[in-house]
Amino acid sequence: MNVRARNDVRVSGAVGARPIVFAHGYGCDQNMWRFITPDFAVDHQVVTFDHVGFGNSDLSAYDPDRYESLHGYAADVVEVMRDLELTDAVFVGHSVSAMIGVLAHARAPEVFGAMVMVGPSARYVDDGDYRGGFTREQIRDLLDNLDANHLGWSTTMAPVIMGNPDRPELTEELTNSFCRTDPDVARQFARVSFLSDNRADLPGVDVPSLVLQCSEDVIAPESAGRYVAEHLPDARFTQLAATGHCPHLSAPEETTAAIRAWL
Repeated sequence: MNVRARNDVRVSGAVGARPIVFAHGYGCDQNMWRFITPDFAVDHQVVTFDHVGFGNSDLSAYDPDRYESLHGYAADVVEVMRDLELTDAVFVGHSVSAMIGVLAHARAPEVFGAMVMVGPSARYVDDGDYRGGFTREQIRDLLDNLDANHLGWSTTMAPVIMGNPDRPELTEELTNSFCRTDPDVARQFARVSFLSDNRADLPGVDVPSLVLQCSEDVIAPESAGRYVAEHLPDARFTQLAATGHCPHLSAPEETTAAIRAWL
C-alpha cells in the first residue's frame, strides 16, 4: 500500500532542510497544526499526516488487529518517515502521539533527531504513587459513555479537553472533529489510548526531548508531564501558560516560541 496515500502525508517547507514531523492526537487530524506549521516551513521540511481512521486517511486501511495497540500507529509513523527517507527528524507529537513517537523511535532510532511532546502522558490511569489523572473507575465510565453514545460523548468531552470556555469556536472545532471520526475507530482508539502504559518505554529515548505542559490540563495533568520529563534520559520540561489540552490551537504563538527556543 502507498503509505503516503494511506496517511494523507503532506510535505511542505524548505527543501533539503531538517525535517519536522507533526503527529495529531485523539479524534483530530493534521489540520490542527495549521497555526504552527507555517512558522517552521521557512527553515524546515514540514511533514504532516493523519493517523489511519482520522482526517483524510484511507479508512479502508483500518485494521482492528493492527491498531489494537499503539504499536500499530508507531509502525505507520516509521513507514511514513522511511518512505520519505528522513533522518535527524524532529518529531512533534500531541497527546497520545507523544507515546506513539516514543514507540516509533524504538523501532527506528536512526530517523529521529529530537522529540517534542505536547501534553504527553505515559499512563492515564493512577497507579500507586503515580498520578496519571484518572482512577480506573473514571476511565471505565469514560469508555462506557463513549460506547453508548459517540456523538453525545464528543459534545460533552470536547469542551473539557479544549479547556478554553471563553473561546467557543475552539470547542466547536474539536467537537466537529470528534464527531467526524468513525464511531468504531473512535471507540477502539480511545481504549488503546486511555488504557496504555508506556512508562517503561521512556528510558529508551536516546535523543533530546522537550515536554510542553499546559496549565489546567485535565487530560494530562502536570504530574503526568513531569513524570515523562523525569524518566526521559535527556529532557527539558516547559510549563506553558496556555490552558487546556490543545495549545497548538489555543496558544499557537506560545507553543511555537517554546519549540523554537528549545531547538
